Amino acid sequence: MSAEPSPKMLYLSRSDITAVGGAEAELYVSALRAGLIEHAAGNSVQPLKPYLRTAGKQGHIADRIIAMPAHVGDPGLSGIKWIGSKHDNPATRGVERASAVIVLNDPESNYPVAVLEGSQISAWRTAGVTCLAAEHLARDGFTDVSLVGCGLIGGTQITALLQRFGDIRAVHLYDANPETARALADRIGAEHPSVRARVAESAEDAVRAGDLVVPCTVTSEPYLEFDWLKPGSLLCNVSIMDTHKEAFLKADKVVVDDWEQSNREKKIINQLVLEGSFSREQLHAELGEILAGTRPGRTDDDEIILLNPMGMAVEDIACAGAVYERARAQGVGTWLELY
Repeated sequence: MSAEPSPKMLYLSRSDITAVGGAEAELYVSALRAGLIEHAAGNSVQPLKPYLRTAGKQGHIADRIIAMPAHVGDPGLSGIKWIGSKHDNPATRGVERASAVIVLNDPESNYPVAVLEGSQISAWRTAGVTCLAAEHLARDGFTDVSLVGCGLIGGTQITALLQRFGDIRAVHLYDANPETARALADRIGAEHPSVRARVAESAEDAVRAGDLVVPCTVTSEPYLEFDWLKPGSLLCNVSIMDTHKEAFLKADKVVVDDWEQSNREKKIINQLVLEGSFSREQLHAELGEILAGTRPGRTDDDEIILLNPMGMAVEDIACAGAVYERARAQGVGTWLELY
């Protein structure tokens, strides 16, 4: 009797992922559009993600490991992102703040079929969500982007936006470390000579200049004032804790990627709900509803819109699945025997 064939998994390193288009916005925007529409239609399973915090309540808000499981589509794909973060990794250990792996499973057998380096996919899917939001929620032809926090996540945001929106003429950068902002400004200048990359004197200075405002920090305390936002701006509140509560209450529209994911862990929306000043009924829409056309996006050039993207496992699995399919088609990656 012949032996049973050994199940295999495809391992994809960061360089493998880059080789199949994993450092370009197009792959992620396409996968996210489909995944978020499936999610809005109820064709996904996404348990609330648990946070592993070894330091308890005394630890930094960015020090945690998160398990993010999801299934998206029919028959679709199942998987989990396991993402760790320590706020002092760059300064203390000389490595990126976040690290991750993504495991994909065949939904028929539930066997693992792939393991992918996850931090690049995580950064780019976050940028892809901003790009999708900008398509529907930013003013047409917006020219000025403001970025607060110029690390890996922030740099990926700017790279993706410049790939997708040709009308951008200026990027206003602020980082608590001026050298980090200057390094990103120099890179933007070298890669996009027609775009003015300005290092702002303060977060307020940067934000006030932006048609599209993107905070990407590890702060645990809000600093971004609603009055800093100019009429017609879109605030993509990527790092969640940057924006004061009043912005959620005064914005013309508040949009999230998923209500249940946003209303937890004592994040700003959760705090407002517990205080009784915000509710699901006051939310304009989930982003997938806007992409599916069941809720409107921007309807007025002067309205201020706030997107609060908590980050969803559905997004990670949809994007990782697209990377996996490309890698298989192009013969990229390393096959590993499971047994």
